[in-house]
This record gives sequence, structure tokens and C-alpha cells, in this order.
Amino acid sequence: MSAELVGTLLRELEYTLATAESLTGGSVGAAITSVPGASDYYSGGVIAYSPYIKTKLLGVGRDTLAEHGVVSTRTATEMAAGVKELFEVSVGVATTGVAGPDPLDGLPPGSLCVAVADPFGTEAVQLTGPAGDRAAVTSWATERALVLLIRRLQTARVTR
Repeated sequence: MSAELVGTLLRELEYTLATAESLTGGSVGAAITSVPGASDYYSGGVIAYSPYIKTKLLGVGRDTLAEHGVVSTRTATEMAAGVKELFEVSVGVATTGVAGPDPLDGLPPGSLCVAVADPFGTEAVQLTGPAGDRAAVTSWATERALVLLIRRLQTARVTR
């Protein structure tokens, strides 16, 4: 349901989208492309699981990773802005977090940072979801990313 609404809003706004995913490993892009006609608005994505790819492809600063960590709203913000620029799209969405089962940098499994960069700026949130198996964390994180994206697109529609 969420991916269909994303598509409807992107079409209505005449926006295009790209994704940068770490924690979700491509599941946000998979959800978006599960909707028929997604090629009208979805340009592609990067699975940036390693810090090297986050810096090399998405332009996340090494200083950002050193000061804030891989799982931070600052990193997610730079990932979203980087994928937006890389794909030359209207909107970039990014996810980074801890799938588990072990903590990472002192953060528990289920920790998520998601960001959306759009023509109005960038919004990032940090959430902690249910710790469970990796598939459950990934599914939850994917849905949270889509919810933030929908909220940003609905705001864009109102302010248009």
C-alpha cells in the first residue's frame, strides 16, 4: 500500500526518486519497483553497505563517519543528498541502521536512521524499532522509510 501511494504522489508532483540503502539492503527500492509503472519515477538506487561506498559513491564525509558514526541522522542526510545528486532526481531517500543480531557502535538492533532529501530540504529521523531477526528489522525499517517519504511528498503537494 505504501509503495503505491509513493508512486501516486511522485507522479502527481512530477518528481523522480532514487534510493541509498544500507540497513535495508535494497528493500526500499524493491518495494518501489513492485508497483507497475515505477520506471516513470524511479531512477535507481545504491546499496551502500560499507562505509567506503558511502563516501566514494554518495559523498558522505569521512569526518561525518568519524564524528557521528555510520548509523546517524547526519550520515543518512548525506546519503540522501548524495543519491539525489548522483542520480539527478527530485528526491533521494536513505536508510542506515543496525539489523542485528549484535549492536553496532553502541546502538541496539532495530536502530534506524532514515532521511529524505527533496526540493524543500532534507529531513532525517532516528528511530528504534522492534529488535528481532534481521528480516523483521529490515521490513520494519523499509516501511518507516516509505512513511517518511510519503509524509514529505504530501507536504510538497500541499505547499505546491
